[in-house]
Amino acid sequence: MPFSIGANSAGPAEIPATSTKVRQRTQLRDHYGAFHSRGLMEQSATCIVPLLEMVFWHEVRRRDLWSSVVTERVVIIGSGPAGWSAAIYAARASLEPLVFEGAISEENRIRGTLPLGQLALTTEVENYAGFPAANLTQFLETALPKERRQYMAPHSGHGVTGPELMELMRAQSVNFGTRIITADIVSADLSKRPFVLKTSDDTVVEAHSLIIATGARANYLGLPSEDRFKNHGVSACAVCDGALPRFRNKPLVVVGGGDSAMEEATYLSKFASKVHLVHRRDEFRASKIMAARVLDNPKIQVEWSSAVTEVLGDDQHGVTGVRLKSLKDDSERTLEAAGMFCAIGHTPNTDFLAGQIETDDKGYVVYKTPFRTETSVEGVFAAGDVADSYYRQAITSAGTGCMSALDAERWLASRGIH
Repeated sequence: MPFSIGANSAGPAEIPATSTKVRQRTQLRDHYGAFHSRGLMEQSATCIVPLLEMVFWHEVRRRDLWSSVVTERVVIIGSGPAGWSAAIYAARASLEPLVFEGAISEENRIRGTLPLGQLALTTEVENYAGFPAANLTQFLETALPKERRQYMAPHSGHGVTGPELMELMRAQSVNFGTRIITADIVSADLSKRPFVLKTSDDTVVEAHSLIIATGARANYLGLPSEDRFKNHGVSACAVCDGALPRFRNKPLVVVGGGDSAMEEATYLSKFASKVHLVHRRDEFRASKIMAARVLDNPKIQVEWSSAVTEVLGDDQHGVTGVRLKSLKDDSERTLEAAGMFCAIGHTPNTDFLAGQIETDDKGYVVYKTPFRTETSVEGVFAAGDVADSYYRQAITSAGTGCMSALDAERWLASRGIH
């Protein structure tokens, strides 16, 4: 039986089920759709969101967080794989982390920075370890000898969607004591000790240490039709989505002219029947070796001096093609395609730092020491895509999230903060 909280549901007396934050979490669920558990639990996973929000606000009121400034040992900004992994490790270390998962706002929706990170904008996640989409029982029967199988509980495999994976990570972090605020951090003063953070609802929080896991948002073309088909054929990550059945053996479009576009087009050529690489200029900005790979690939056709003006499709099939405009003579034509991949860069979400931390020329946080997550400001750590312009994968983000929590724990301990 699905379980839900209604207006008349019983709960902590001081926290009505219709509170603003519960409604916000319900809005988030409605924006992404219901997250079904696929057998992970008997009830629908939609019950997790309001339940966890009630638990959190009970804890917030108990500590009177809003009426006085509380110095947190560790604050985590961001709610993608890096942020939740950091929260899980920090919570298990009894640091009681406070996570700012982001505000549910129209501005964040347009920017692609709603809570739960970029994975909340994807469908099936096939490359995160532990969630096989095939029948796992059948696999075990063919891959393992009988004497080994008998020690493993029989169960069927199940895939996982991006929103499901993020909600599961969120729930796991809460189970260990993580507290969550659904608001943005709009400014941070890193010149003071402890650090002073201000939220989008004018709350002030102090923190001894800070983990930045705000990620990087993909750059899109800004077309209304493009926004309509995000998650239905429009993507910004070939490695994440290129092997999905909807794209296999079908023509695809890649937009861009730099090294990232060359990589995306080359990767997609392994699955697509044909790849149209659309570029605004008559020569690539990419390195010569990357450009040569594309030009020598018989499955890639370059559409020079052209721009996508509209993404075509319908609600049933998703993307079915794109409309191209020649930038030389203004003529238009259509290309049949099952998907469009934007490879025109990413923008790290570091605006709120206001230049207080060292970044590269693209705005990505720079680590002070290789294979460590500490930044140029002592006590501030970074994890995930906000410091990674190369891999940009959920599993690598989760790994650096773990590292950042361990680094923060050791840094706090070295200063006698437990």
